[in-house]
Amino acid sequence: MLAKDIGIDLGTANVLIHVKGKGIVLNEPSVVAIDKNTNRVLAVGEDARRMVGRTPGNIIAIRPLKDGVIADFDVTESMLKYFINKLNVKGFLSKPRILICCPTNITSVEKKAIREAAEKSGGKQVELAEEPKVAAIGAGMDIFMPSGNMVVDIGGGTTDVAVLSMGDIVTSASIKMAGDRFDNEILQYIKKEYKLLIGERTAEDIKIKIATVFPGSRSESLEIRGRDMVSGLPRTITVHSEEIELALRESVSVIVQAAKNVLEKTPPELSADIIDRGVILTGGGALLHGIDMLLAEELKVPVLVAENPLDCVAIGTGIMLENMDKIKRRSIV
Repeated sequence: MLAKDIGIDLGTANVLIHVKGKGIVLNEPSVVAIDKNTNRVLAVGEDARRMVGRTPGNIIAIRPLKDGVIADFDVTESMLKYFINKLNVKGFLSKPRILICCPTNITSVEKKAIREAAEKSGGKQVELAEEPKVAAIGAGMDIFMPSGNMVVDIGGGTTDVAVLSMGDIVTSASIKMAGDRFDNEILQYIKKEYKLLIGERTAEDIKIKIATVFPGSRSESLEIRGRDMVSGLPRTITVHSEEIELALRESVSVIVQAAKNVLEKTPPELSADIIDRGVILTGGGALLHGIDMLLAEELKVPVLVAENPLDCVAIGTGIMLENMDKIKRRSIV
């Protein structure tokens, strides 16, 4: 049996794995639970995520990727090894080829760390591809034509903005402002306004269920529980969409500004194409209510959310694996 080629979307929040010929076969949170005393890995992925904020002192739930890059090398390696072994993609005597995605402006040291982690976890030949490029392919854009395509990929740790043409990136920006920062802003807002401490999971719940970033576009409320900072006892409060819009306003304006900066550096011919084709939003952050309306109003161009924003990068790796030899001639990174 020969090993299968696999594509990995190594995200700050989630890891998605695409196996050639099978599609996306794994989608799990990038979390690893470790016993501090023995350094033993206790759980990986969804099982580990359930433990976040709910573990005894000797067990810690680690997210080994921060801002789109590896923060803890050994834990990332253990996590990848676990996922690859779980999929059973290794051959009898051969190892799989791995295509793995990275943000646009990471350093050569960070690239090397990603490549090494993939090699140590069982990859024979590891290729790196830039995330917005792969996301655009996964969203169904034909980036190999001589025309401008713009993609805004809002992930968990980074937001990548890029204009692509002829199969390559023309102008791009990568900022450390994305889903995790939104959660943190909500958490801080609740702490400041209500003197209530909530966990990351509650903050994420608020973001998904009632948050909006376009004023007046959503009016919902949610009951949340947390620990009162004054009395130290559990307390329940109700938060509204309008408040969350206020809490996220500053963070979202950073993404809008990054998109404007990329457009300002784009050659005029390609800018004209973007007015026709619009901007495509990918990544989990594309699901944030109102982000498409806000960007459309600020950039003065049509903005569309990709069909499966969460899966775009993984789908893109699949398409690139199918055409690896063609792309190889054009070189990936």
